[in-house]
Amino acid sequence: MNKKLIVLGIGIGMLAGCTTNPYTGESSISNAGKGAGIGAAVGAGAGTLFGGNDWKNAGFGALAGAAVGAGIGYYMDKQQEEMQQSLQGTGIEVQRTADNTLNLTMPSNVTFAHDKADLTFEAQNALNSVSQVLNNYPDSRIAITGYTDDTGSDAYNQRLSEVRAASVANYLALHGVNPARMSQQGLGESSPKVPNTSEANRAINRRVELAIIANQNAGANQQPQQPQGGYQQPQQQQTYPQQQQPYQQGYPQQQPYQQGYPQQTYPQPTNPNYR
Repeated sequence: MNKKLIVLGIGIGMLAGCTTNPYTGESSISNAGKGAGIGAAVGAGAGTLFGGNDWKNAGFGALAGAAVGAGIGYYMDKQQEEMQQSLQGTGIEVQRTADNTLNLTMPSNVTFAHDKADLTFEAQNALNSVSQVLNNYPDSRIAITGYTDDTGSDAYNQRLSEVRAASVANYLALHGVNPARMSQQGLGESSPKVPNTSEANRAINRRVELAIIANQNAGANQQPQQPQGGYQQPQQQQTYPQQQQPYQQGYPQQQPYQQGYPQQTYPQPTNPNYR
């Protein structure tokens, strides 16, 4: 039974993430589904680690891990979708890794002039869109890394890559991105994407990359929207009638007391000597 919980946790996550391509009709697993599967596997291990090495704790850990992993995957799916839409036509590349990291690559022809660290007008426009999406999805951290080609000395290129990364981080901070979410570094010419064998390749290596990494609580605060056509709870109406006039009468009002016992009339004495 407890082994089935593990399989169930992984299976639910993978099935929940299955999507169908509307153009090809082929089924695939979304990143939310992949995250659920990975979360289930990690949760199973955590369940045995903290609850003892038994199938029961592993099963419950798998179910919990699947829920967390699916939430993070969905959170990053939505962020990737908005980022790709906002950066269309800017020349900035948006890629997603298997561990739910979103990578943005800003090439040199978009970001900086030759041998400069001042953002171009095109780069500022693109970063305006990036900052807006980042502010919409605050449950992530951003690692900003600058790179150069191999032209010039190692020390000079190292310093230039650091200043370029700082320029991007400062611009994002000026547009509302919390600096506590960001880290920055320069790697100079030490990590080229392609060999520096031509000017075209050197242009590819001159770049700034942003790695957007989801926090563990990513997606936990997002509440699904209630469909418009679904059941909507009627608003509670006041069941007691509104009292329009001040209270006039409860029990019948008692008239002022006019008379107690009937008055008795006693006969006047007939003795003329009585006064």
